[in-house]
Amino acid sequence: MSEVARATLTVEGDCLVVQVPLMIKRRRGREEVIAPVGFGTDDRPPARTNESLATTIARAHRWREVLEAGRYATVRELAHDLGMDHSYVARILRLTSLAPDIVEAIVDGTEPDGLSLEKLYRAPMVWEEQRQCLGSR
Repeated sequence: MSEVARATLTVEGDCLVVQVPLMIKRRRGREEVIAPVGFGTDDRPPARTNESLATTIARAHRWREVLEAGRYATVRELAHDLGMDHSYVARILRLTSLAPDIVEAIVDGTEPDGLSLEKLYRAPMVWEEQRQCLGSR
């Protein structure tokens, strides 16, 4: 959808038919209709950040910072203080090893279709493998 999209008007009997090319992107389990580039007043479709993914990644980095600063000796200690299960906290902390471009795409709202926390948890540690696995670049 890199070229300018064109709407078409046709008459079929008593009906006026308007066709507009659209893109459907899956976000947070729902389908979202996105107008193509060059359609309307803006040059590009507005990106919507998946706030849940972005917030969880930010939380992971914050937790890593407090661990590295020595406020907690272990993930289990941090989890106890947060009132959460230590395996959940460990899973979230894994998100700090995501490739920077994947994190940037999530924050910008340009992440691949259908990206979820479940997919991020299962992503490999090597950045190039993450990109392949998650459909980035």
